[in-house]
Amino acid sequence: MNVQTSEAELAQIVAGQCRDPFRILGPQKAGDRTDLTVFLPFAVSVKILGGDREIAMQPRGDGVFFTAGVAGPEGLEPGAYRLKVDWGHTQQIVVDPYGFGPLLSDYDLFLFRQGRLFRMADSFGANLREFGGEKGALFAVWAPDAHSVSVVGDFNGWNPCRHPMRLRIEAGVWELFLPGVEAGARYKFAITGYGGKKLPWKADPLAKLAEPAPLTASIVAAPPQEKWTDADWLESRAKNQAPDAPLSFYEVHIESWLRGQHDCPLSWDGAIERLIPYVVELGFTHIEMMPIMEHPFGGSWGYQPLGLFAPTSRLGGPDDFARFVNACHAAGIGVALDWVPGHFPNDEYGLVAFDGNPLYEHADPREGFHRDWNTLIYNYGRHEVRNFLIASALYWIETFHVDALRVDAVASMLYRDYSREAGEWTPNIHGGRENLEAIAFLREMNGVLAERCPGAITIAEESTAFPGVTQKVEHGGLGFHYKWNMGWMNDTLRFFQRDPVHRHWHLDDILFGLCYAFSEKFVLPLSHDEAVHGKGALVAKLPGDDWRRHAQLRLLYGLMWTHPGKKLLFMGGELAQDSEWNHDAPFPWPHPFNELKNGVRKWVRDLNALYRDFAPMHRLDASPEGFSWIVADDRENCVVAFRRSTGARENDLVVVLNFTPAPRENYVLGVPFQGAWREVLNSDAEIYGGSGMGNLGGGKTAEVSAHGEAQSVALTLPPFGVVVLSPDG
Repeated sequence: MNVQTSEAELAQIVAGQCRDPFRILGPQKAGDRTDLTVFLPFAVSVKILGGDREIAMQPRGDGVFFTAGVAGPEGLEPGAYRLKVDWGHTQQIVVDPYGFGPLLSDYDLFLFRQGRLFRMADSFGANLREFGGEKGALFAVWAPDAHSVSVVGDFNGWNPCRHPMRLRIEAGVWELFLPGVEAGARYKFAITGYGGKKLPWKADPLAKLAEPAPLTASIVAAPPQEKWTDADWLESRAKNQAPDAPLSFYEVHIESWLRGQHDCPLSWDGAIERLIPYVVELGFTHIEMMPIMEHPFGGSWGYQPLGLFAPTSRLGGPDDFARFVNACHAAGIGVALDWVPGHFPNDEYGLVAFDGNPLYEHADPREGFHRDWNTLIYNYGRHEVRNFLIASALYWIETFHVDALRVDAVASMLYRDYSREAGEWTPNIHGGRENLEAIAFLREMNGVLAERCPGAITIAEESTAFPGVTQKVEHGGLGFHYKWNMGWMNDTLRFFQRDPVHRHWHLDDILFGLCYAFSEKFVLPLSHDEAVHGKGALVAKLPGDDWRRHAQLRLLYGLMWTHPGKKLLFMGGELAQDSEWNHDAPFPWPHPFNELKNGVRKWVRDLNALYRDFAPMHRLDASPEGFSWIVADDRENCVVAFRRSTGARENDLVVVLNFTPAPRENYVLGVPFQGAWREVLNSDAEIYGGSGMGNLGGGKTAEVSAHGEAQSVALTLPPFGVVVLSPDG
């Protein structure tokens, strides 16, 4: 019998409040012998099996503990003994989890405290491991203010007393290796705060898989076993995502895009079969998915995630998602994920007050609570929190080969007074409104990604004039590769929603964006935010009858695809979806014989081809040398025209847009070269659902000076039309 252990200490185990279980359980040296105590409620008898010895253990503490002393200098070495347990109805040979020493390396814990353990997912959470020849799962969780932590799950009958964890006090991390635990086992952490307060059982912040909502347990997951075949893709990724490359993103809410007739989303395999070929046909370069990280509430569309390391189990497991990404790359499609490091929901099983005190969040609600979304804000001042978030970003890129992260709600991170009135926020150490800790986090994140994941990109959803969002970190910027151009989106949609008869008074809404178009590297977004919350679908925003609305939608897309900046279109926009997006409804495919809607789809396809195949449309996308106005002052006709260039004038394309329903006959436009000009695209072509008005394939110049050029071409501008011209030959 282990005489070193008091009844009070045993009672702490039974109560699930033991702070140092390895001082009580497992082998304990006692002079020339080793005492062993095991906690096995409901066992009838227990024997120690070690070498050729079989030693009966004595019951203690109402028969839930068993103890024995083993003589000899070798004692009981970790992993060198087994327990033969008689449960009354069956016998079982098990390995004692308390027979192992500390397993997380001191170096990993040091890096974590410094905020530099970037492969955190390999050490924390639940990871399948082998120690001393024994296979099982190593559980590790950060909870520095907890009095005790236990792991509960399928493997111990969800008994919070059964498996208390070891505290690595130098880092506030709790660990335990459970031999025999396999992939697929469900688990949570049972945490007792100081003062003995029992907390709601917590899901694992670093779980790689979770139960489908509304269930909340984490699941032990093996690393993805996908046999990657995308080495060539990764080799060329930096070039394909550079500022001089064509990038067009098809934004999808993957669950509703795949939602079937029985109100159930298909799997990642369904996305391979249906979504990838569809995106290839439309000519988009990337699929951008609204957050697929595990989230409790489907109505948040993924923007309130709790599983920053877990692909949502609504669509399958990590292997399934890896297979989808590999298939995208095989088809020449990049994968972008929306990622949310700005806030998290307050579900009690999640990160909120994780160890009984604010841990991931701020204690002061003036810093730590988002009123807009009823969520909590990460405390970027803690090294461990920054480490957690940066490790998540790296996990998606390094483990799943994701190409881009679009970082959500960056503006809300940058400012302490975001959506707050005076007195509802605290200034920074300099008395200002900037969130210095969040700014430092974003710079660190982008710097780490640039160093470790060359070729991958980050995109900021940032709606203010914060300077240097896409400047490199070493030059004082935030380090993003691209930024959503929310100003362009708001100005353009405001213009298009006006009655055409009034548009000539408001042409500055179209012109103003070019005053700052090259101050950052921009993505032009027509995203999900413009098709929800009563805003109506894009086509429904536009004035006029059905034909006019679809013609103006083609004009809107023509402006976006020929305007400097990368492109993003939300799903359904390519089909001129009539109703605003409903995440609970299946994707609204139009009737196959609806010529107007199918015409819009063909127009988007051909705009992507224009953007991709004609270098002037993308080569100098982020440089003022790639754009110049031809007509910016024709308010009477409400017409604008501009040139897109590679810097070599002989390659220039000319774009002309008519924002009114009135055709413009013999519209004289100055062009840079004499000779024939070919009509590359015309939004009024019958194939797109238009009236067929145009220029019969092109026109020839006359020696009539116009718009600063010595020659001009007389054009027919269709109603609500956009015409793209190229010098022929």
